[in-house]
Amino acid sequence: MGQARKHPDLSCARPVVLVGMMGVGKTTVGRRLASRLDLPFFDADHEIEKAAGMTVSDLFAAHGEQSFREGEARVIKRLLEGPPHVLATGGGAVVNPETRALIAEQAVSIWIRADVDTIVKRATKRNTRPLLQNDDPRETVIRLMKEREPFYASADIHVDSHPGPHANTVELILDALRARPDLLTATKEPSS
Repeated sequence: MGQARKHPDLSCARPVVLVGMMGVGKTTVGRRLASRLDLPFFDADHEIEKAAGMTVSDLFAAHGEQSFREGEARVIKRLLEGPPHVLATGGGAVVNPETRALIAEQAVSIWIRADVDTIVKRATKRNTRPLLQNDDPRETVIRLMKEREPFYASADIHVDSHPGPHANTVELILDALRARPDLLTATKEPSS
């Protein structure tokens, strides 16, 4: 295999937003996808941490999940109002109906799926996932998947992340975008 090429044939007039459960690889895939599309990359959790001056875990502990989700929605809205980029959202971002509507209106959404075992293995490597800080992270993942899948399923494109290199998932996304270049065009004229 040669060096990964950028894709000038894929011109993005809209942000590309990655959604899916924690541990599916949204951040790692997002960085690589942004490089391939020659776009900036943002990780919503990192942007929230910068805005709040504390980690996601600390935000959950100090203010609770509801407050975190409200801040997350504001950060995602701000990012989506900017120029095209690749954005990795937190696993629960799509639970907020306003965030879902904003993503649907202003971005190309890509649901990265993975099986329960892959998610649990990846998401429990570090203790940075506040929702998994309990006695049964696997059961929590199963419950969250069941609750969130209807929201994820509304994404424009669905790809599966399998154990192995994230570069494979990037290629699947690029193939899907090539097949649907209409998704990359702006849906409304910019304001003058």
